[in-house]
Amino acid sequence: MSVKQISVFLENAAGELASFTDVLSKHDIDMRALSIAETRDFGILRIIVNDPDKTAEILKEEGYVFSITPVIAVAVSDEPGSLVHILHVLGENNINLEYTYAFITRRKEGAYLVFRVEDTDKAIAILAGNKIPMISQEEVYTL
Repeated sequence: MSVKQISVFLENAAGELASFTDVLSKHDIDMRALSIAETRDFGILRIIVNDPDKTAEILKEEGYVFSITPVIAVAVSDEPGSLVHILHVLGENNINLEYTYAFITRRKEGAYLVFRVEDTDKAIAILAGNKIPMISQEEVYTL
């Protein structure tokens, strides 16, 4: 149960993010989550959107350099120990996190964490086996 994340390379310059989000807005693409990692010259914008296939087509037409990566979106309840439990389950099963970021929704159940791991299928099986709730790509559309 992975989710498609789109990673876009943007120049690290004033107005680049605004121009990019203008493109999404013009095509009715709704971002569900966003993370930016930057260097001096460029940034990697990681987004989860309501329609990744349409977004990929648009980005290609607009000349953006991007990739699509499977990630795992895990529901985390808003109570002490929720995250630490998930991290222990992954660590005890030798699943290394390459990166992670969080997002919230209009729902009140808590937050969602996005995990990028080397072996997505193994991580999904381990999380499911430990009854850790994940959300599917289709569920992302309705958040």
